[in-house]
Amino acid sequence: MLAANLTVETLAAKVDVDPKTVDRWISNEDRRPHRATRHKLTELLGVREADLWPALAGDSRPAPVESELVHLYPSRSAITGANWEALLHGVREQMDVLVFSGAFLVEQYNLVPLIRQKVAEGVRFRLLVGDETSPAVIQRALDENTPGGLEGRIQLMRRYLSDVVDLDGVEVRTHGTILYNSIYRFDDELLVNGHAHGALAGQSPVLHLKRIPSGQMWQHYMRSFERVWSVGVPETS
Repeated sequence: MLAANLTVETLAAKVDVDPKTVDRWISNEDRRPHRATRHKLTELLGVREADLWPALAGDSRPAPVESELVHLYPSRSAITGANWEALLHGVREQMDVLVFSGAFLVEQYNLVPLIRQKVAEGVRFRLLVGDETSPAVIQRALDENTPGGLEGRIQLMRRYLSDVVDLDGVEVRTHGTILYNSIYRFDDELLVNGHAHGALAGQSPVLHLKRIPSGQMWQHYMRSFERVWSVGVPETS
């Protein structure tokens, strides 16, 4: 349900049942909907019946393999505000960001006050934003057909972050690398926003990954973050 951006109430409405019925399905694995309702549910959630009710498949089914991929969003704009809020407010140890601008985090989700609150709770922040004078940023703005626009958004973001850059636990650096992916890390959760030539970041797909012991993708993208971090230029107030 979370991956499909559905609440108990919206799911109940779509399959024409009472929300309390959906709550019972969730809390009691022995409670199963009628066959017609199960078919509606699997179509809505994009899963098989046996994924939700393993008993329907019998005991011979092999144990599921844990996957790093939580969800694939068709675009960054498809991630709901509730999803962003849950990730931002759920951070307990470390938040890392690699972007050119990322100003939407401040303007839509109040990132600066959140940083102040979370730092007081012991959370550490590493924030990598673009250098608006770098050739990579200027070329990206031209590719997006917004010359000057991206540079202005970066300047705005740097101004926002100047209010928290001196806080213990907050590090801000600028970079001029080619931005193949924007990266947003929330402890063991990772959003990777790929970039397509000529498209805005908000129009491009996003991988939602979680860190697992046997996983490779989470580590792959975080190694990329570390490489950019190593060449970033520290910001000061």
